[in-house]
Amino acid sequence: MKNDYNKTVTACFIAYIVQAVVNNFVPLLFLTFQSSYGIPLEKITMLITINFGLQLLVDLLSVTFVDKIGYRASMLLAHLFATAGLLLLTVLPDCFSDPFIGIFLAVMVYAVGGGLLEVLVSPVVEACPTEHKEQTMSLLHSFYCWGHVGVVLLSTIFFRAFGIGNWKILAVLWALIPLCNTFLFAKVPIASLIDEGEQGFSVKKLLSMKIFWILFLMMVCAGASEQAVSQWASTFAEMGLGVSKTVGDLAGPMAFAILMGSSRAIYGKYGEKIDLDRFMVYSIFLCIASYLGISLIPSPVAGLLSCALCGLSVGILWPGTFSKSSAAVPKGGTAMFALLALGGDLGCSGGPTLVGIVSSFFQDNLKIGILAAVIFPVLLLFGMAACKKSRT
Repeated sequence: MKNDYNKTVTACFIAYIVQAVVNNFVPLLFLTFQSSYGIPLEKITMLITINFGLQLLVDLLSVTFVDKIGYRASMLLAHLFATAGLLLLTVLPDCFSDPFIGIFLAVMVYAVGGGLLEVLVSPVVEACPTEHKEQTMSLLHSFYCWGHVGVVLLSTIFFRAFGIGNWKILAVLWALIPLCNTFLFAKVPIASLIDEGEQGFSVKKLLSMKIFWILFLMMVCAGASEQAVSQWASTFAEMGLGVSKTVGDLAGPMAFAILMGSSRAIYGKYGEKIDLDRFMVYSIFLCIASYLGISLIPSPVAGLLSCALCGLSVGILWPGTFSKSSAAVPKGGTAMFALLALGGDLGCSGGPTLVGIVSSFFQDNLKIGILAAVIFPVLLLFGMAACKKSRT
């Protein structure tokens, strides 16, 4: 039986690779959309906003239906939406006089899948009868990073070999991952998050708890701290540092993802020997330093190095907050994970959007936009202090 649940965990690892494709493939095409379709930067910013904004809405609505239709059916829907959105991305831009509308609609479809995955994957793994939950959760989230690395590396190789003009073929190839994982989730066992005879906390109960609000704020800041740099890393490297697209993709988002995944994998392997709170606090300080390095140091090498270090620094923030939430509110159930995912996606939307808005206000200066986003790791540090105080 335990081996069967190992297959469930493996399927969840792949689901986070799907999430990485959904969140990180289209940002590699931002400048391509700008040049090929004549879409201005401020409209491209809307693609980030709608992706994470719609994921946020799905997070909120999922509280009402996931427990009713079950985790398996919800997982299947999530993967089918992700598949459909990636496929529609290749068709819809040519179906409208304004290609942006087609891209926008395709992003909306795969965002539904991404939102469902954000709600479902962590509680499915949490419910599996495995040991060392915190380490497994960190390792799980590292697969988002390895998926991110794969998206950037394989996309870059594809663009170099076949030309970026053939990006639609690559979108179809990426769509095969969620399609195949749909069949896997149709078979693997899925355990209940709450013990038989017990019931998880309601939304009303959670919203009345001070500790939940602290954890929710931490999730918002964790998502924003991660995506404010991640979503703009390729564009920042090309525009702000003046390097080629190939160098920009490899040295920007891929280095970011490798180090973010390494941070999560290290905790996943050695978590028993590492204090989670201390690891998170040190990571937040490194995150603040990396934001300042990206924004204030004029050297292109220092800017790219700071992008990479930002990935290392944010690695533990999202899974660490999930683990702290499970420990602090053990009966949170689906409602808690859905609301925390909502908070995380709120941050994932708000962080890059703030960077884009501030950058546009300062003549597309991404350095100033990223400097403004340093507010998120600073607030996360205050959240850590408040969380510790609430437990004493």
